[in-house]
Order: sequence, then C-alpha cells, then structure tokens
Amino acid sequence: MEDKPSTARGAPQLTAELAAAIEHGYAQRDRADMAPTIAYFEALLAQYPDHPVLMYEVAGAYDTAGQEAKARVLYERALELGLAGEPLRMCLCQYGSTLRWLGRHEESLAVLDRARREFPDSDAVRVFRALTLSEAGQRDGAVAELLTVITAHAELTDLGRYAVGLAGLARWLADGRPG
Repeated sequence: MEDKPSTARGAPQLTAELAAAIEHGYAQRDRADMAPTIAYFEALLAQYPDHPVLMYEVAGAYDTAGQEAKARVLYERALELGLAGEPLRMCLCQYGSTLRWLGRHEESLAVLDRARREFPDSDAVRVFRALTLSEAGQRDGAVAELLTVITAHAELTDLGRYAVGLAGLARWLADGRPG
C-alpha cells in the first residue's frame, strides 16, 4: 500500500452535526450484536458518500463484528479518500490490527510503521505494533515497544528507579541485542 499524505485537498470536513451522528452510533453500539451499528453507519455513509471518516467508521464496525476481510477493504478506501488527523491515526492502528488478524504481518508492520512516522508520540501505535511483532515471532521487538510505552509514563507506575534501566533494555532489544 502506498503512503498517502496525512492531509488531502478536497476531503470532506467532519461537521459538528456529523460528529454528533457518529457519537450517537457509538452510544447505541452493542459489541455482542454489531448488525445494528453496521446498518447505522452504512446508512450514514449513504447520506455522505465517500466521506473518509464515515468510511473508516463503517470499517471499524465490520472489524468489531469480526469481519476483518470486509473491514480491510473499507479501511483502504478510507485512506484513499484522504483520511487525516486523529481519524487517520486511529484508522492506521485498526487497519494494522486487522491485517495482523488476517495473518498479513509484513503489511501490518508497514501500516504501523507509517503510523509511527506520522504519529511518533502515539502509545496506541506502539502497542498495536508490539502485537504485530509478537504475532510475527519478533518477541524482542514486541517487548521493546511495550517497555518504551511503559517507561515513557514511569511516573504513572511504581517503576521508580527501574525506569531508566528498562528504557535501556528496550533500546538494547530493539537494536537486536548488540554486543
């Protein structure tokens, strides 16, 4: 998949009305029965055809329902339509996760590496990347990603003086256990 810029000219804006409609869809969501949520977001997309954020939301509904193959195609379409900003970050995380579930680890890593370049401070990107690394058998890389997230927020834990050493361990693992 080709990298696209995080902003696109002419991409429809997310109005306050549309944002409220999306929130309403989430408020009604039942993860045990996603059919009504899928129908809701599909109907909303029909009102705003090819809206990148709505395409992403429809993809996410299918993804939550366990229909990863359908979600994958819709995530790709949302990206083609010029998804940007926070919805782009979320889409890249979810799309990468979907590819992981589909066993497409290299593609997942490519998507999550793009997300890491575009959103370098995102803990969510690192966590989803760690999951893919683990599934792909790259355990050291997975642990390094998770240690990086945890040590970046050491003040929220009881890591205390261990944080510096664990951050060093994360770098060592990420570098392939040098010398």
